[in-house]
Amino acid sequence: MRGRYSKPFGQAALAAALAAAVWGGEAPASRPARAKEALGLPYVYTKWEHFTKKDGLPNEHIFAVKVDGPRVWVGTEDGLACYDKRTGKFRVWKEKDGLPWRVVSAIDVDPKTGDVWLGMFGGGLARFSAGRFDHYHQLNSGLVNDVVYGVAVEHDNVWAATTAGASRYDTVRDKWTIFTEKNAPMEEIWNYGVCYNDGLVYLGIWGSGVLEYNVATGRWKDYVDPDGEMEIDLYRDDGIVHVITTGVSYVDKILWVTTYFGACRYDGRHWRGYYQHECGLPSDFNNFVKGRSANEAWFCTDKGLGVLADFPTDTWVKYVTDGDRHDGYAFVQRGTNVVAKVHTGFNLSHNYVLCVDFDGDDAWIGTSEGLCRAIGEGITPGCVRRVKKRTQAAPE
Repeated sequence: MRGRYSKPFGQAALAAALAAAVWGGEAPASRPARAKEALGLPYVYTKWEHFTKKDGLPNEHIFAVKVDGPRVWVGTEDGLACYDKRTGKFRVWKEKDGLPWRVVSAIDVDPKTGDVWLGMFGGGLARFSAGRFDHYHQLNSGLVNDVVYGVAVEHDNVWAATTAGASRYDTVRDKWTIFTEKNAPMEEIWNYGVCYNDGLVYLGIWGSGVLEYNVATGRWKDYVDPDGEMEIDLYRDDGIVHVITTGVSYVDKILWVTTYFGACRYDGRHWRGYYQHECGLPSDFNNFVKGRSANEAWFCTDKGLGVLADFPTDTWVKYVTDGDRHDGYAFVQRGTNVVAKVHTGFNLSHNYVLCVDFDGDDAWIGTSEGLCRAIGEGITPGCVRRVKKRTQAAPE
């Protein structure tokens, strides 16, 4: 049974609506001086597909989603699911099917072997390979704790972010390394998130900010709020906005970070902090972040989805839904200025958003009440300046 689609809003009509909002209802040709401003408008997703238990999910509380070619792996509160995009059907594994633990909180896929690594909330770590689950936990391995919040594949190694530190498993040599406050700069050891890219591993840690591990040198670097004040961000853009971090994403040499008190971006030299009152973040309470490029990142919050669509212009798209009415809106925003309010129809399955992963032009989003897919309709998301011709040619 395939997911249900929301009513699509044609991209040509959407472009006209956004242009009208910027130009005050006047035709673009009559306002050539403001054409450059209009070209900076972001792509807004107006076609959405939704999946619930009726469509084959084992549970609607989605903790993790990972796109793997034609497959989309989904971690839920009661089982693992795999959506086959070719058939439009789910396959499900629960404890009776060999899944070591019912709650799947994190997923990553080894690009070399195709093995699926699962972090489980209370059940440790599992490898799903050739139809078999291999189970790693505190009593049979070097996993430091069985509550695993994040998992990331780094070459032949697998990192697990746990509530009592981080573990690194060398799958070739069958060797474990544990990182805690004793051998890493962790003031606290509650690891929330982990990611790997370009030779660097990043850990998001409750109370310890972000740790960077250089794979080549084996050295650590820590990023904490330099003003030392947990209650406030004393100096603007002086570092990470808060040390209680929940998500890390490193892409195109840019580090994106989420916390329970805002979010930030780091380019290796300069920090930029983001708060709800000054940008398109739906809330300062952030669960997860996924960077798409150096200029685009998706922030999963408890009150909706915030997409920083273009960093240089501080352009955002904020998606919120009315779950009771199966309706929703997107707010196009530059800084504090709301440029347009776009009726998208039913967008997010719920405003409590926990995870996101990208699938070409599409995005898969996990919420507390189901899985949804934002469909890009063949247009690479980003500012209209980069996709204007295709946007105008898109069918209604």
